[in-house]
Amino acid sequence: MTQIIDAHHHIWRQRDLPWLVGPMQPRIFGPYEPIRRDYPISEYLADIAECDVVKSVYVQANWAKEAFEDEVAYVQRASDETGFPHAIVGYADFLAEDVRPQLDRLTKYPAMRGLRMQLHWHENPQYRFAGAPDIARDPRLQRNVARLADYGWSFDLQVFAPQMAGAAELAAACPDVTFILQHAGMIEDLTPRGWNEWREGMRLLAARPNVVSKLSGLGTFIHRNDPEHIAAIVRETIALFGPARCLFGSNFPVEKLWTRYGDLVAAYRHALDPLGERAARAALHDTAAKVYRIA
Repeated sequence: MTQIIDAHHHIWRQRDLPWLVGPMQPRIFGPYEPIRRDYPISEYLADIAECDVVKSVYVQANWAKEAFEDEVAYVQRASDETGFPHAIVGYADFLAEDVRPQLDRLTKYPAMRGLRMQLHWHENPQYRFAGAPDIARDPRLQRNVARLADYGWSFDLQVFAPQMAGAAELAAACPDVTFILQHAGMIEDLTPRGWNEWREGMRLLAARPNVVSKLSGLGTFIHRNDPEHIAAIVRETIALFGPARCLFGSNFPVEKLWTRYGDLVAAYRHALDPLGERAARAALHDTAAKVYRIA
């Protein structure tokens, strides 16, 4: 059976995440009382036991912005102590005048592979994160993202379907940077019109050779592990990007709100099985190994 690289998960300490402290803040994935607590690497390793996960990638979890280096240091210690995760995607403010001083502070952490600054904006305030819908078109942000090429780091790209045209422009402006589209473009409008808008945006992004798509977080807007829903998104995404430009991520512990890790993996295997072993191996293992350089 194909081994797995989990290209998107989190570990955290509750005290370090502003959104886990104090009154519950609205989140894109709904009520989250069960995960308003520490989620250490030991619990993640217990969750993935017997699921054939051989490597993993940590993606930033929205610590306080000024603590961006503390977050990476915390995860690097976990990696040094346990061997997991094998790569880290940290945070930096790409709207700063010059992002390089922040990036320079992260170069001493050997597991660093990329950065994420969430750009998603939505008319629904509960789904909104960025301050404006067209932030991907901001010249300062584009200039700073392009500088990632000098560090050999990627950019984890998080946008909704109406923002994908601007995101494609960002990718075009930074041809030497690899972009990893989060959660297969975060389709949240499941009406025929919503699916069509998502497809059109995904086509624009797939046309950029430096963009790959992460197959993750697909329970975010339905709050359940639905194998047929996952299969529909996975198969359309792979049809657009090809399996060599798709990679799996669990989004744990967020998806732990409604499923077990093993059941989540089973849903993705169900989605990939009809595409053949070569496609499954690419999406579950090989693409992540190449993109995050953890072969």
